[in-house]
Amino acid sequence: MSMADKWNQTALLVIDMQVVREHDPQGRDAELFRRHLYSPGNVGPTSKGSVGAELVDGLVIKEGDYKLVKTRFSAFFATHLHSFLGTEGIKSLVISGVQTPNCIRQTVFDAVALDYQPVTVIVDATAAATPGIHDGSRKEENRKGKEEENLESESTLRHT
Repeated sequence: MSMADKWNQTALLVIDMQVVREHDPQGRDAELFRRHLYSPGNVGPTSKGSVGAELVDGLVIKEGDYKLVKTRFSAFFATHLHSFLGTEGIKSLVISGVQTPNCIRQTVFDAVALDYQPVTVIVDATAAATPGIHDGSRKEENRKGKEEENLESESTLRHT
């Protein structure tokens, strides 16, 4: 398989790079323990259109990019991501973003369970609240069949 073919079958997932997670203005899709933040007459901190739901500075969605709004840790849970990737012929994933112990980890676990191979996390393009939490999550993900690369490693650039 040529390098071009490998990249044509690979998707880059950039997880949770908005200021905070986006939710319905009434909080109907928020986790139960967060719903108190969405009282009547009070727009929640992560409602669509709020400052908190904006993308972080420097991240731009270009024409042709697929933006997915998720309401749980995994990008696959109750979304159309798996179907979309299947129709695009995607077989492998490269994952970056935050938070390593929550959204990255759960998306990795689901991707492995859905037979994406390889599932590669770019270690220096992911983060958690502390380096210790980040490292602990990485070790757990590695036991589940995830690969790791650094942003500028030769194998990442070559996609081998």
